[in-house]
Amino acid sequence: MSLKVVVIIGTRPEIIKMAPVIDEIEKRNVDNILIHTGQHYDHEMSDQFFLDLELKKPDYNIGVGSGSHGEQTATMMKGIEEVLTAEKPDIVLVQGDTNAVLAGAIVASKLHIPVGHVEAGLRSYDKSMPEEINREVADVCSKMYFVPTEESAINLLFDGISPKDVFITGNTVVDACIRNLEIAKKTSKIESKSYFGENILTLTMHRAENVDNKERLQNIVDALMELKDLSVVFPAHPRTVKNLEKFGLLEKLQKADHINLIKPIGYLDFLLLLSKSKFVMTDSGGIQEEAVTLDVPCITLRYNTERPETVKAGGNILVGSQKDKITDTVKELLSNSNLYNRMKKAENPYGEGNSSKQILDAILGLYNEDKLKINVPEDIMKDKIRGLLRIKENISVREFEKKEDLMVKIVFEEGDPIFPYDDLSLKDKIILFDNL
Repeated sequence: MSLKVVVIIGTRPEIIKMAPVIDEIEKRNVDNILIHTGQHYDHEMSDQFFLDLELKKPDYNIGVGSGSHGEQTATMMKGIEEVLTAEKPDIVLVQGDTNAVLAGAIVASKLHIPVGHVEAGLRSYDKSMPEEINREVADVCSKMYFVPTEESAINLLFDGISPKDVFITGNTVVDACIRNLEIAKKTSKIESKSYFGENILTLTMHRAENVDNKERLQNIVDALMELKDLSVVFPAHPRTVKNLEKFGLLEKLQKADHINLIKPIGYLDFLLLLSKSKFVMTDSGGIQEEAVTLDVPCITLRYNTERPETVKAGGNILVGSQKDKITDTVKELLSNSNLYNRMKKAENPYGEGNSSKQILDAILGLYNEDKLKINVPEDIMKDKIRGLLRIKENISVREFEKKEDLMVKIVFEEGDPIFPYDDLSLKDKIILFDNL
């Protein structure tokens, strides 16, 4: 029998980021089933979107539509359970932190089907965000963790996940940007639009903490009004437009000569617009990743981010919703070419565009070694040995584990946690170990 993979997607970002993974699955002639939960099912989420991205049509569409978190999740769980019971896959792949991820991970784990979580380990440590709950629950349910960076991997290690189940693959957003920008260059007509010119600041804003809060929204709008040296292109979400009007801010934006308030645009159009922008200002997590991949300095309208690697790399600045912080940051970047170029040339923390290949290599590796199955443990009640140990000898992680019959969970060097790569030297380092 050959490997059979089920891929679960539900929102535009999931479809985008899983497109190169699906490409890789099909390239290797691996049997696969595509489930679309359909919580964002509108014209752009219809068959046309899959055609635009040169993807196959989903094998199943649950068509959950809109609704509360509870309604969506329950409907998705029911539909996903029916498909997984019928299809009996060897592994289920979910991506990110949506309700589709939550539903898919819970259902698969209850059916004892291994879950591979693509983009696992992200943490904002903000429990008020539903996405944070979704990603944490998905990680509890998963067997394979495909993480974008070492920092994400370490988050999982501190949660008690075995490093043997964690695969640092980079982020498929890089694969997707490379893949889809080429499609956009062939098909997008956005460059013919009147607002497409030099010094573009592309703006996106959709999070409730910004668009539902009058004070925050007012501050952001006031900041935008001062950025007259830039051509602001603002594809505004209908909910954002509704609240701008509700709070008496819409007309101000519409009358500003340097602000182009437009209807939402398609993904490929947006990707090309982003690639041609001088800056992007956003509260989206995914756009922070796309920006650093496309060498576009990112200004994030949030006080925290589950993509801290972009900030650490120097390609992203968190400004929250403070008017002065927003305007001062943009003006400093406009006047300081060295600072701007450092942001533009920030090293991409998410890899070189081969994440999908690494994900499939890892899955096929476990499958071919017959290690992908979930088996009932026979020694679950054995005594656990855990502890900290300072290593003096020159020995690698692999050598230590073989010699002591223990697992190195986390390595500390001068107080900083390090992922326990097999070939990492443990000399003069402290390790956290156990016998699991």
